[in-house]
Amino acid sequence: MLHIVIDSAGDLAEGWKEKYQINIIPINIHFGENTYLDGVDIKFEDFYQLVDKSGTIPKTSQPTPQQFIEFYKKIANPGDLILSVHITSKLSGTFESAQLAARELEGEYQVLTFDSGSGSAAMGYMCREARLLEQAGRTIDQIIQRLRYIREHISIILTLNTLDYARMSGRVNTLQAAMASMLNVKPVIILKDGVLEMADKVRTRRKSLEYILDLTYKRFGNRLLDMAVVHARDKKGGEGLFEIVKDKFNLRNLIMTDLSLAVAANLGPGTVGIVAYPVEGH
Repeated sequence: MLHIVIDSAGDLAEGWKEKYQINIIPINIHFGENTYLDGVDIKFEDFYQLVDKSGTIPKTSQPTPQQFIEFYKKIANPGDLILSVHITSKLSGTFESAQLAARELEGEYQVLTFDSGSGSAAMGYMCREARLLEQAGRTIDQIIQRLRYIREHISIILTLNTLDYARMSGRVNTLQAAMASMLNVKPVIILKDGVLEMADKVRTRRKSLEYILDLTYKRFGNRLLDMAVVHARDKKGGEGLFEIVKDKFNLRNLIMTDLSLAVAANLGPGTVGIVAYPVEGH
């Protein structure tokens, strides 16, 4: 059996973890002197309450190679094949940690590490497709080929409610963040070549959502898509966007997920967006 691992910067639809047998290794979240394992020691509402109470924005760090080694040994037996899918290496050292662990375990475990070039629900969809392809009898090479296709064609577009988190985390250009903050606008962030960039700055939340929808449609038109609506502590905003995309796009699958704490810690509550890629090439 193929063991599939995802780090907690990825987002899974409800029930996918069990249905597709996906193992989640937690990112480390640091609040002052305290360190929490994402999704283990701290959950969504706990996280946001700590932010509200402390008035500070947490820092995140990748699992260490030793954490990966212990995790792999916990979920698999010697000789087993492990596919380990991780957040873009341009924004996190998680992939590098996984590679170091894989090298350490070489000869004992077969660990294939994959840089998703992305994050959030893109990683969730990759793991789902990997499992479905394995169940259909595809080889690991064919599975990796499909994951590369998704990586090359994925679109992630988000609108932030505030730039405070992004500016403090350094995940978005500081000067751009400062300018946008001064103008009191709603920034639109896109993932481009594995890095978060500011696509535009618009005046209102409504216009930022329209921008996301229009840009996604320009990219894909009526092509058949797998799509996710993601949100950070804004279920109402996520549900509203979910209802719109159902009618606007040609969808094979549509899910809605909470934006992982590992990502929300860097972008902030109120972040809402669309993750999508074309089905063709399957």
